[in-house]
Amino acid sequence: MGSHYPGALPSARVAPPTPPSVVGLPGSPSAGLGGRTPTHGPPQLGEPRRRTRTRLCQRAGRRGCTSADRELTRRFGDRGSAEHYVGRSAARHLSRAAVGPGVARTRQGSTGRNAPRSPPPRWERWLGLAAAERCSEMAEPPRRGRRPRELGSRAAPGRGGARGQRRRRPIRRLLFPAMLKLWKVVRPARQLELHRLILLLIAFSLISMGFLAYYVSTSPKAKEPLPLPMGDCSSGGATGPGPARSPVQPRPPRPPETARTEPVVLVFMESAYSQLGQEIVAILESSRFRYSTELAPGRGDMPTLTDNARGRYVLVIYENLLKYVNLDARSRELLDRYCVEYGVGIIGFFRAHEHSLLSAQLKGFPLFLHSNLGLRDYQVNPSAPLLHLTRPSRMEPGPLPGDDWTIFQSNHSTYEPVLLASLRPSESSVPGPVTRQARLPTVVQDLGLHDGIQRVLFGHGLSFWLHKLVFVDAVAYLTGKRLCLDLDRYILVDIDDIFVGKEGTRMKVADVEALLTTQNKLRTLIPNFTFNLGFSGKFYHTGTEEEDAGDDMLLKHRKEFWWFPHMWSHMQPHLFHNRSVLADQMRLNKQFALEHGIPTDLGYAVAPHHSGVYPIHTQLYEAWKSVWGIQVTSTEEYPHLRPARYRRGFIHNGIMVLPRQTCGLFTHTIFYNEYPGGSHELDRSIRGGELFLTVLLNPISIFMTHLSNYGNDRLGLYTFESLVRFLQCWTRLRLQTLPPVPLAQKYFELFPQEQSPLWQNPCDDKRHKDIWSKEKTCDRLPKFLIVGPQKTGTTAVHFFLSLHPAVTSSFPSPTTFEEIQFFSGPNYHKGIDWYMDFFPVPSNASTDFLFEKSATYFDSEVVPQRGAALLPRAKIITVLTNPVDRAYSWYQHQRAHGDPVALNYTFYQVISASSQAPLALRSLQNRCLVPGYYSTHLQRWLTYYPSGQLLIVDGQELRTNPVISMESIQKFLGITPFLNYTRTLRFDEDKGFWCQGLEGGKTRCLGKSKGRRYPDMDTESRLFLMEFFRNHNLELSKLLSRLGQPVPSWLREELQHSTLG
Repeated sequence: MGSHYPGALPSARVAPPTPPSVVGLPGSPSAGLGGRTPTHGPPQLGEPRRRTRTRLCQRAGRRGCTSADRELTRRFGDRGSAEHYVGRSAARHLSRAAVGPGVARTRQGSTGRNAPRSPPPRWERWLGLAAAERCSEMAEPPRRGRRPRELGSRAAPGRGGARGQRRRRPIRRLLFPAMLKLWKVVRPARQLELHRLILLLIAFSLISMGFLAYYVSTSPKAKEPLPLPMGDCSSGGATGPGPARSPVQPRPPRPPETARTEPVVLVFMESAYSQLGQEIVAILESSRFRYSTELAPGRGDMPTLTDNARGRYVLVIYENLLKYVNLDARSRELLDRYCVEYGVGIIGFFRAHEHSLLSAQLKGFPLFLHSNLGLRDYQVNPSAPLLHLTRPSRMEPGPLPGDDWTIFQSNHSTYEPVLLASLRPSESSVPGPVTRQARLPTVVQDLGLHDGIQRVLFGHGLSFWLHKLVFVDAVAYLTGKRLCLDLDRYILVDIDDIFVGKEGTRMKVADVEALLTTQNKLRTLIPNFTFNLGFSGKFYHTGTEEEDAGDDMLLKHRKEFWWFPHMWSHMQPHLFHNRSVLADQMRLNKQFALEHGIPTDLGYAVAPHHSGVYPIHTQLYEAWKSVWGIQVTSTEEYPHLRPARYRRGFIHNGIMVLPRQTCGLFTHTIFYNEYPGGSHELDRSIRGGELFLTVLLNPISIFMTHLSNYGNDRLGLYTFESLVRFLQCWTRLRLQTLPPVPLAQKYFELFPQEQSPLWQNPCDDKRHKDIWSKEKTCDRLPKFLIVGPQKTGTTAVHFFLSLHPAVTSSFPSPTTFEEIQFFSGPNYHKGIDWYMDFFPVPSNASTDFLFEKSATYFDSEVVPQRGAALLPRAKIITVLTNPVDRAYSWYQHQRAHGDPVALNYTFYQVISASSQAPLALRSLQNRCLVPGYYSTHLQRWLTYYPSGQLLIVDGQELRTNPVISMESIQKFLGITPFLNYTRTLRFDEDKGFWCQGLEGGKTRCLGKSKGRRYPDMDTESRLFLMEFFRNHNLELSKLLSRLGQPVPSWLREELQHSTLG
C-alpha cells in the first residue's frame, strides 16, 4: 500500500483490488492520476485526517475520480468524507462496492490467479461480513426503473453464491436497523474532537457502572439455606462433642504456703517475642493474674526467688521444658528446693522440632516422650484431678492441628493423663509398645509422688484450643485456687441500631420470629436470657414493606425484650458541643419510645460508634443524666480497642462504664458464606477461638451486635446459640444474665480497683482522635512537670522558669493553694477537659513550653502511673534537699498555718511518735518523714518514665547558686532561646534568697510565706533524723550512681557524717 503514495509509510497490508479493465488504459478513470491505480489508502505523513481523496475529487472537478469517489461525494458532500464518518477501512470497502462486484481483484497490473489477495478490511472484521455488505448496498443506490442489485446475487469467489445469500439475509435484516440507529447516534457528534469523544465514553462507562452497582446492591440475593447452630453434645459427629459425663470430684491439691508466697506467676520464656510465651502471657493478663517474665536461664542465672523469707512466686511456668530439665545442678537444686519448701508447682511445655528425638526419656524423671506424631480423636480424662473449668466429654473425632505432637508414657503412679488422643491412620512411626488404637496422653499431671513437686506437662503448645482450657485449670490447681477463675459467667447481648439500616439488611417478620424462638431456646441454658435492643426512632419504617412489617413485629413483642436508647438520628455526640442539642435529640427518641410503648427504665444507654463515652465528652454524660437518668453505659474503647484483654471499666460523673466485647459480627457481616476469611473463621472463633476465650476468661461479657446481624442469614442467632451450646459441652461454667445496672454493680464488686479511670492522651490513638471533638487540642497539655517534694524549693524553680519568654505555667487554682494537683487529688475524676482548661492555647506548639508545678506529686503512689498515661513524653523535674531539713521545714510550715497538732507537739514528739499515737499526730509524722524516702519514690517514677526524662535538681545548689541549676534545667528541657539567668536573678539581702532583678536595683521576690526564718532544729531531733534517713540516703546514692546522675552536695555530706559516726 505504501508504494501508491509517495512518502507513505510502508505497510504489509495489501490494497483493495482494482478492476483490470481500467488499469493503465488511456481515458480510464485512473489516467487522470498518472496511470496509477486509484486507491483509498492512508494519507501521507502530516496530511490532515479530513483531507481525503473524496475531498480532492471535489476540488478537481471530479476529473480522474472513480465512480466510488463520485458516489461518496454525492452522499457526503462537503460535510466530510466517508472516512470521517465510517472509518478509513470502511470507506475503502464502500469504494470497492461502488465500482461493482464483478471486477477482478488485481493490483498494479497484477492479474490472474497469482494476483495478491487483500485481507478483509478492518471494519469488516469488526462488524461482520453481513454488516459490510449492507454498507456496500448503502454506497450504491438503486437505479431508476431497476431493482437494486444485491451484493452476492452472483456467485463470487469464496462467498458461496446464492446459497450464502440465503444464509446471510436474516442476519442483514437484523443488523441493518441496529447499524442505522448507531449511525443516527454517531452522526450528530461528527464535529466533536477525539478527546471529547473519549470523555463522553468515560462518562458513559461510569454511569453504567453506577447503575450496575446499584442493581447489584439492591437486587434480591439468591437465598441460601440458613446456617444451623451447633447441636447438643449428645449429637456427636462434627457438630458437637459427645454426651457429658457426670463430673468426678478431683483430688484436693496441695495448697501452697499462702502466707509465705506472693500471688505472682514466674514465666521463663525463650525470648521476649516467642509465640508460645506471648500466648501464656495473654492468658495470664486476660485472667488478671499478676506475673513476671524472665528469659530462661542457662547457667547460674536463676532470679531471686525469696525476699525476707517470703516466696516471691506462687507458680513457675517454663515455655521450654528442656530448659528446666537441663538446668545446671546448682540452679536446679535451688529451684526444686524452693518449690518443695513453699509448695510451688511447675508447668512445662515440650515443643518438638525436626531434630527432636522420636523417643527419649526425660532426664531425671521416670517419663518417656515420643515426638513428632500426628494425632486425632481427642478426649478429656474424667479422672484427672486438676479439672475445674473443663467438663469431660465423649471423644471428639477429627485430627489435631500439626504433625509435631508429643505423647507421654510412664509406669509410675505419679503421672495421671489429662488429655488423650489416638494416632492418625497415616502415621508411619508408631512408638514402641503403642498400638494405633491406644489412647495416648498429650497432657499429664505429675502428682508429686516422685520428688514432692507437682507439675503439669504439655506435649504441644497452646495453639490447640483445649490446651488453653486445661492450662487455666492447671494454674488454678497448682496455686491452690489462689489464681482461679470462678465458674459464674454473666452474658449480655446488645443489638444496636434497631430500626437503622439500609434496605436489604433489616429484619423482617420471619427474622423477628426467629429472634423470639432463639431467645426462648437460650433461656433453657441461661436463666432469664433476654436480648437488649438499642433503638434510633428516626429510622422507624424506612425500609421495604417487608422490613417495615418487621419493625412493627418488634414493637408488637416489645415487652419480650430489654430496650435501651441510641441517639434519635444515630448521630455521634462528640460532633456537638451544645448540651441542649444533645438533650433535644434524646427527647425525640424518648418521645418515640413513649408513643410506641417501649420500656426504657433500664438506666442504660450506648452512644453510636461509642462516641463521647471515651474519650470523655462531658456534654454527653450530662445530657444522659438529665433526659434518661442513665446509670450505666459501655464501650470497647477504654483504654484501647486492641488488645481486647486490656479493656476495663471505670466510673465518671456518676455513670458506670463497662467494657464491651466484640464477637466478630459487624454491620457488614450478614451472610455466612461471605464472612471475612470464610465461614470457618466464624466457627473457629466459636469453637475454642477468640469468642470462646472471651467468655472463658471474663466473668462479665457485654457483646456488641447490630440489627443487620439478625436479618438475612441471622448470624447473630447462629453465633450465640452455637457458642452457648459449645460452652455447655466443654465447660462447667454457670451462664447467667443480669440487667445492665445490677450487672455493673456486680462488675465493680469484682474489680473495685477499676472504679477510678486512667486518662490517656487522645492524640496517641487514632481511633480516640476520630471520636474526640475537633475543637479540642492536645497542644494544651504540659510538656514537663515539677513534681516536688514539698518544702524543697519547687516554688522558686516555678518562679524562675516563668521568667523565660518561651515557658508558660498553668493558671493558678483557686482551691488548692495555686497548684492544680490534678493527678494526686479528687480533681482527677473531673477529666482531662477540666485539666486542659488551666492551660492557654500555645501560639507555637513546637517552641512554647507549658508546664505545671504540684509538689504533692512526688510521693504519691498513683501520680506516676496517671502522669505516664496522659503525658508519656513529658519530662519530670524534682528538687531534692536534705530530708532532715525538709522534715523540719514542713513542721514549721504547719505551725505557721495554725495546725493544732504542730502547735501542741514539739518537733521531736512528732517525728518519734509510736504507732499507738493519735491519728492526727501520726498523720503529721507521715507528712514530715515519708516524702524523704527519696529512693523509694524515685523508683516508682522510674517504673513509668525512662531515666532520660527525669532530672534531679540539687536543692542546696538551687538555694546558694540558682544560676547553675537553671542552666542545667534549660539544657534538660531543650528550651530556646537560652535565657541568661546571671542577668535575670539578683540576691535580696533583706529576704535572704534570690529574686528577679528589676531596673533601678529593685527586685521582685516570692510572697511572705516563702523563705520564712524559724529557730534552728534541736540536736536531739537532728541526730534522730540522720539515723532514720541513713539507709534511705544510701539507697539514693546507689540509685543515682546507676542512673549516672551526679550526687547532690548535701547527700555527700550526710554520707560522710554517717561514715564518721
